[in-house]
Amino acid sequence: MWEGENTLAARFGRIAVTMGVVSAALLLPLDGAVADPRPTVAQARAKLEKLNDEADKVVDKYNLAGERLKAARKKHSGLDAEYRRQNASVADMRQRLVSVAVNRYRFGEMTGWPTLAAENNPAALLSGMAAVDHVSSEQAAILIAFEEANRSLRDRRDKAKTALAEADKIRDELRDEKEKVEKLIKEQTKLLRRLGRLRVGNPQGTGQKYTGSASGNARSVLQFAYGQLGKPYRYGATGPGSWDCSGLTQAAWRAAGVTLPRTTWQQWSWGSSRKVSLDALQPGDLIFSHGLGHVGIYAGGGKFVHAPQTGDVVKISDLSTRRGRLVGAIRP
Repeated sequence: MWEGENTLAARFGRIAVTMGVVSAALLLPLDGAVADPRPTVAQARAKLEKLNDEADKVVDKYNLAGERLKAARKKHSGLDAEYRRQNASVADMRQRLVSVAVNRYRFGEMTGWPTLAAENNPAALLSGMAAVDHVSSEQAAILIAFEEANRSLRDRRDKAKTALAEADKIRDELRDEKEKVEKLIKEQTKLLRRLGRLRVGNPQGTGQKYTGSASGNARSVLQFAYGQLGKPYRYGATGPGSWDCSGLTQAAWRAAGVTLPRTTWQQWSWGSSRKVSLDALQPGDLIFSHGLGHVGIYAGGGKFVHAPQTGDVVKISDLSTRRGRLVGAIRP
């Protein structure tokens, strides 16, 4: 072989090697790292289901802490306002009685004032003044009773303040939980996009008219729930444009004139005396699943209405899809 052929062969050899390297490089992930094998649809769905379970629990925990903090604030605010009002009344009453006593002392009608005042105890002072007829015994007794009631109220207010601080602390600690939820949701959304299942829904909702046989409160509940079909799930949402699972059930039963607590756990606890067998479900019953992390409304015919998870919308599903995860049901 002549020298030119050797050169051409070498060049073509180098080109072939180069093209092979380029082809191989094009088959690698864009970040240049060695990627794990792409998960199957079944694996991705299984991971998605796990993320949904974790997110449901964290969201309900966060919502519950928010409800407790709200209740603690309300209680403290009420007691604080009551204490301020009563304290002002007591101070005014005390001032008026002491003014009477001081005037009597100044005009020589009262003796023993220095001795009584030296005790530095308003209750003892008034009792002593009453004993020597400088103020009415009835007036002194009323003021002393008011003072005792005020001390009791102050103690209750202080305890409420402590409870508020504890609730505030718990809520602060749950910021990490909230961040965890947000991270889970991002992972969830990526999986949904990968599976081609991401649906943001229609903010106005498509809605449907309920045409089933339910009557009374159950019919009102299902009419409301069907009107929300197509609206997107959003954790912590209570409508009207988006919902989480317990937000939807709470609003649906509110439309029937029944007040339910906010979170899934609270609704289950509220209905502890209203539990029904899963074999005897009726339209309108609340169905709990996923370790009390999820709740939906039974629609009859083996179907239920619920706000499932991030990336999904309020929809009607077959109850059979939850059979292995059902916890129980209540009838509000």
